[in-house]
Amino acid sequence: MAEPPGPVLVVIPTYEERENLGRVVARLNAAVPDADILVVDDASPDGTGELAEEMAAKDPRVRVLHREGKNGLGAAYLAGFRHALSGEHQVVVEMDADGSHAPEDLPALLAALEEGAGADLVLGSRYVPGGEVVNWPAHREWLSRGANLYARLALGADVRDITAGYRVYRRQVLEQLDLDSVISQGYCFQIDLAWRALQAGFRVVEVPITFTERQIGSSKMDGAVMLEAFVNVARWGFEHRFRRFRPARGTRDTAAGEGSVRA
Repeated sequence: MAEPPGPVLVVIPTYEERENLGRVVARLNAAVPDADILVVDDASPDGTGELAEEMAAKDPRVRVLHREGKNGLGAAYLAGFRHALSGEHQVVVEMDADGSHAPEDLPALLAALEEGAGADLVLGSRYVPGGEVVNWPAHREWLSRGANLYARLALGADVRDITAGYRVYRRQVLEQLDLDSVISQGYCFQIDLAWRALQAGFRVVEVPITFTERQIGSSKMDGAVMLEAFVNVARWGFEHRFRRFRPARGTRDTAAGEGSVRA
């Protein structure tokens, strides 16, 4: 594996993931031994935060950020990003705590930062050649594929898996994006950050991964998260097209043939 451009921090949000967290961290340490890990726990009532503290006491690579309540995936990641930017980490990874994102796939994602011109944001994609979904109910996969198709068409973004939650950012991306203005949650947060990166001119690359449905615990997805994504994506797409086709102030109306300046 090519060496990543600087220290790596893997941000893992948790809420009631006590039974999964230890396994994921052990696999991650084996796959990328030099990576630091930040567990962002939303006051899990099952003791996930306490387990994370026990792990941190034994392993200097593990750190824990406690939040006061369950305030959403997007807010947890933003807290993790700010922690990363307060230090020296040059690469920031998003990874789920439930085992659906295989730590063994992370070396390939990190390598994409260095291949060719180098990516700025790497998405672990289920829907590019080589990507795979394992043990997902058919309705969940079709819902996910439909959401990605909708986002791609609404935004005009050539990304197959823009809702992907397994991803790698260069530090410069997070520094340039206005994180304080991000209020999206759920998988809408993933669309939001990828869209902002594309709009800012960063290079987004998709690397195939194998996504495996969690075996322990339950999904945190709900209808409100889906509605948020549907409404926001439609708004972002409209705003993008409006800006693109709106005549710039002060441009000459050559079509009018009079050399006039539009107001």
